[in-house]
Amino acid sequence: MKLLATWNILLAALCLTFSSFSHASELEAVDGPNVRVLRLEDGSKAVFIRSPDNRVLTKKTFSANGVVTMVTIYKMDSGGNPLGCKIFDGAKNELFKVSYGYHKSTGQLEQERMFDSRVVRKDPGTGREMPVQIIRYLYDAEGKRSAPMVFNLLPGKKFEEVFGVKSSAFETNPFNNGEQ
Repeated sequence: MKLLATWNILLAALCLTFSSFSHASELEAVDGPNVRVLRLEDGSKAVFIRSPDNRVLTKKTFSANGVVTMVTIYKMDSGGNPLGCKIFDGAKNELFKVSYGYHKSTGQLEQERMFDSRVVRKDPGTGREMPVQIIRYLYDAEGKRSAPMVFNLLPGKKFEEVFGVKSSAFETNPFNNGEQ
């Protein structure tokens, strides 16, 4: 029964996300404890919406003129860490899926593996799906995360060139009041 209730909450969050996918004016009116708005220097905005159970976090990026340019839907663990996400363009096309890997004993984010949702690429050696990009992080003695080390496995434009940021991971959870 609990699983069914969780599934219904996730389904409702996804329906809300897709029903207002391109309605920037509607989103402006949304406010409350489950919404955060980040205004960027170029006039664009990132709006974060979390589900009431904190298991789904949706990030909608709007251009300066209010058009949805990207939507990222994160599945979160009980500690508020992303387990995986799907990245969509403004036209609701799924572009990428990402998995996040954490250190077993410290719980620190170690890597992101990004897969192309439009074309399944197989590793010729193993036959398994191959990521198009891997992002790795190191930590210093104080536990501060390094800048992302990005390994692109396919030729072409880099994620940063397309989306303007180095990775899909967020520096801090916008609902943790600046805490990591």
